[in-house]
Amino acid sequence: MIRTIQAFLSNQDGATAIEYALIASLIAVFLIGALAALGTNLSSEFAEVGAALK
Repeated sequence: MIRTIQAFLSNQDGATAIEYALIASLIAVFLIGALAALGTNLSSEFAEVGAALK
């Protein structure tokens, strides 16, 4: 019984999975922010090109 509890407490698999999930979520937040800013700039560029072609 004591060995089972010690094995459970020394298991690091869950902590590693949580760390990877946090890293992935931070990358996703950064990408969403970058793409939102890029999309706004890209939209204005297309509007300028469209206006110049008229």
